[in-house]
Amino acid sequence: MINQLIVFTVLLLSLILFIQGRWRYDLVALMALLAISVTGLITGEQAFLGFGHPAVVTVAAVLVVSRGLQNAGVVEVIAKWLSRVGNRTTLQVASLSGLVAVFSGFMNNVGALALLMPVGLRMARTGKNSPSILMMPLAFGSLLGGLITLIGTPPNIIIATFRAQNGGEPFRMFDFAPVGLGVALAGLIFIALIGWRLTPQRKAHGSREELFEVKDYLIEVVVPEKSKMVGKFLRDLENSTEADIMVLGLVRADLNVSAPSNYETIKSGDVLVIQGDSEDIKTLLDAAELEVAGDKKPGEEVLDFEDTSLLEAIVTMDSPMLNRTAASLNLRWFYGVNLLAVARRGLRLKERLKNIRFQPGDIILLQGKTDSLQEAVKALRCLPLAERGLKIGEPRRILFSLAIFGIALITAAFGFLPIQVTFVSAAVAMIVTNLITLREAYESISWPIIILLGAMIPVGQALESTGGAQTLANLLLTLSSQMSPIITLTIVLVGTMLLSNVINNAAAAVLMAPIAVNISEGLYASANPFLMAVAVGASCAFLTPIGHQSNTLVMGPGGYKFKDYWRLGLPLSIIVIAVSIPLILHFWPL
Repeated sequence: MINQLIVFTVLLLSLILFIQGRWRYDLVALMALLAISVTGLITGEQAFLGFGHPAVVTVAAVLVVSRGLQNAGVVEVIAKWLSRVGNRTTLQVASLSGLVAVFSGFMNNVGALALLMPVGLRMARTGKNSPSILMMPLAFGSLLGGLITLIGTPPNIIIATFRAQNGGEPFRMFDFAPVGLGVALAGLIFIALIGWRLTPQRKAHGSREELFEVKDYLIEVVVPEKSKMVGKFLRDLENSTEADIMVLGLVRADLNVSAPSNYETIKSGDVLVIQGDSEDIKTLLDAAELEVAGDKKPGEEVLDFEDTSLLEAIVTMDSPMLNRTAASLNLRWFYGVNLLAVARRGLRLKERLKNIRFQPGDIILLQGKTDSLQEAVKALRCLPLAERGLKIGEPRRILFSLAIFGIALITAAFGFLPIQVTFVSAAVAMIVTNLITLREAYESISWPIIILLGAMIPVGQALESTGGAQTLANLLLTLSSQMSPIITLTIVLVGTMLLSNVINNAAAAVLMAPIAVNISEGLYASANPFLMAVAVGASCAFLTPIGHQSNTLVMGPGGYKFKDYWRLGLPLSIIVIAVSIPLILHFWPL
């Protein structure tokens, strides 16, 4: 009994920390793992076996294979077709959500969303619609697509391996399709015909100029001979007052650079491009004895240095920027870029840039050399919002990538090899054929998800081994003793769905799988329908922006508030429940 009390306490505290969001979910999962290890619920030898679990290996391999397909140009070629859809909102929503669902069935759903999000923003601008109409349907479409195949989402992989470890055959590649495809189609039809009308018609930015009016915050200044800043570093100029200013560019006879080094020496006659509001700029001019270069405020043309550009990007849930300030990141020194502005939920933040702590979904505006910007965005694990040039891709590379992926799908579908072996082989094949470099392979893996899974799997096993899962199952069986098993199945589905809206969906699947199996045993029923209910519920987090990364990423571009997700998410959740239960019972009878 004491062991059950410990595991329930650990899970309750973990749930609170997951919801609170003060610490990232992978750190919370590690803390839970250490707690059950220190208290002796699992041995030291068992503590880190989760990192070798087939589900963890498979998720990592699928992420690498997804990156290989993107590098080959396969997905970009298909995405280019969207430009022919036109400006009718229903067609835009249907094509975007439908295409992202197809992609998400066979690749990482966040990767599919990242690819199509810039396309969706461009469609919103050309159709003169609010991005809020397209962004939420796009995110929800990526979640629905993950229901279709084994590799569509981590919960499916977890459920498949859990079934194998409990005496059954693992679910194969398309075992999820009879239920998942029906649910996805119903959801997509609802979104395309009715659902998008429920999204808030909130004004969000359609272009950088609308959200970040950079020209209103720039000015050129000249450093006269009398200035006390002559001979000092640029960092000394920025720190000379409490004014919130930033030096974006430096022009002199022998030098013309953007994002100059903090340790560039200021010389007489230098022309500096300064960003700041009117009061801060006036404070700087007086304190540093600088002069305005002209009578007019310059526009964005002052940023048009050679090889210099501006780029918007979204801060992701696994970005090293999270909960850190611009000052602590030292973007100019480490990455050669300037942070010009930050927007949150569709509104530009007015507080001092160096004091802003970044949150998932924040939109940042960066300035610097084009090559530096691309490297910085990649290193900071942010998603660029500018529509990338869609590469056509070489036919040979496309053929190789499709052949490797197709062989992997067939091998997994017919069970010729274990799923983890199949997709690790596909990932290695893509590296060997130069579809993806070794560095890109490691970068494509979402390590926070890997840590979360590796840590939570032993926690889920502790819940089962201590009898905690059986206790929860007995409680649910007692409460539903006078009810039909169908009602109990529905409760499992709804409970998993609610849990996945407040914690990571993979963690929800890990915790609910053993409870579902124990419930099925108590009802003397097959475990298959209950495991399927967990798989569907874990992947349908439509009620909050924190339940899935896709929901978080569209929050900024769509200008959404927390409560907005209920408007489309609640009726969509009801449709998922209404469609999935009959399909589960038909294809996986009790």
